[in-house]
Amino acid sequence: MNINFEYKDVSASSRLEAMATEKLEKLEAKYTFIVNTDVYFKKENTTSPETGMITEIRINVPGTTLFAQANNGSFESSLAKAATEVAKQLRKRKEKMQTH
Repeated sequence: MNINFEYKDVSASSRLEAMATEKLEKLEAKYTFIVNTDVYFKKENTTSPETGMITEIRINVPGTTLFAQANNGSFESSLAKAATEVAKQLRKRKEKMQTH
């Protein structure tokens, strides 16, 4: 699986990339039909300390692209939330593929 990382208004972080890679490799082990993945880290100016760190995950699978976005106070928590959301979508996609 190929993982592309992009940053907007954030400096590149090997720690964030390692965390994302670990989570996505677990998903790839479970869902072998993943083609490639894009992970975006964005910083947004907000007045609330609970938001502003946005993580987006796009996973390309045969026939479609799955997408999840999370906006929390830290990239670690938004990454975890987005990974959980995309895992739900992958599970549904796998069920749909098995019924056809």
